[in-house]
Amino acid sequence: MIAPACARRLLVALSVLAIGLSPATAQEDERFMPRGGKTLFLELADTPRAAELREIAGISRTEAEWRSFLLERHKQLAEREVSELAAYLAVNLPLPEGAVQQAESSGDITSALPADGRELAWTQCQFCHSLFTSYLTQQRDVQGWRSTFLSPFHRGLKMTARQRETFARYSAINMPMKADDVPAALRY
Repeated sequence: MIAPACARRLLVALSVLAIGLSPATAQEDERFMPRGGKTLFLELADTPRAAELREIAGISRTEAEWRSFLLERHKQLAEREVSELAAYLAVNLPLPEGAVQQAESSGDITSALPADGRELAWTQCQFCHSLFTSYLTQQRDVQGWRSTFLSPFHRGLKMTARQRETFARYSAINMPMKADDVPAALRY
């Protein structure tokens, strides 16, 4: 017999899986949630991604130092994009040694980069609770988002400290969202 708490989690997970299988819903993520650092980096058009990633992969900078770098080098970025990308780079660089070379040899430079906050929210949050009411509409600072991982339920998430920090910074920069910006199918 399945315990009630496990049964509820299983039901939620199956519901989310069913929603996730819908092509329209699967594509919604790309359109409505603010882009995370990985996506923003890969979309930069003025420098070849692989060349720039090779250049910066081993660098460790603070968020403020990354902001200065981005403001100087990528003037086309909006303020929120600079903030998001600087936060992502500050948490996730330097990359493990050889990560860029391995990604290049596999032909997929994106595999060198860790998941960004949007990817983590999409894959980690909605299995247990509503993405809309429990995440997208919440306003917290970085410490407030870090604190969510202190609750007994969230402590059990299989996320590294780096992933949790990436999520917290992304969320502080990009949340809350306006209800009208979230697809109706996801407002539950």
